[in-house]
Amino acid sequence: MQQIQTKKAPQAIGPYSQAIMLENGTIYCSGQIGLNPQTGELASGIEAQTKQIMQNIQALLEELGYSLENICKTTIFLTDMNDFTKVNEIYGSFFSTHKPARSTVGVAQLPKHALVEIEVIAYNKI
Repeated sequence: MQQIQTKKAPQAIGPYSQAIMLENGTIYCSGQIGLNPQTGELASGIEAQTKQIMQNIQALLEELGYSLENICKTTIFLTDMNDFTKVNEIYGSFFSTHKPARSTVGVAQLPKHALVEIEVIAYNKI
């Protein structure tokens, strides 16, 4: 098991890794909120946060030689389920024909008062 860390995605804000890679190439990415990796600031609004999260996930995977096409499962956490349609539209724009399995969960609160958090599992398509 290998701990993964890149400056291309926000640094962990607690005692956890950005991601863990298993020996078989499976990657478990910690939940991402819409933090700008350069400034550490949270993007403003649900659309901007969702886009920033997907860009962060993409950067983290690319650092490992993977892409969004390697994602097999995502979990989305929303503080307001009324934002589901907006998040779904932006999230979907990052995928073409590849559609990972997904769960969406309503939660009371997220770190730094984020509006959305997304975690992914990716696999090695060799």
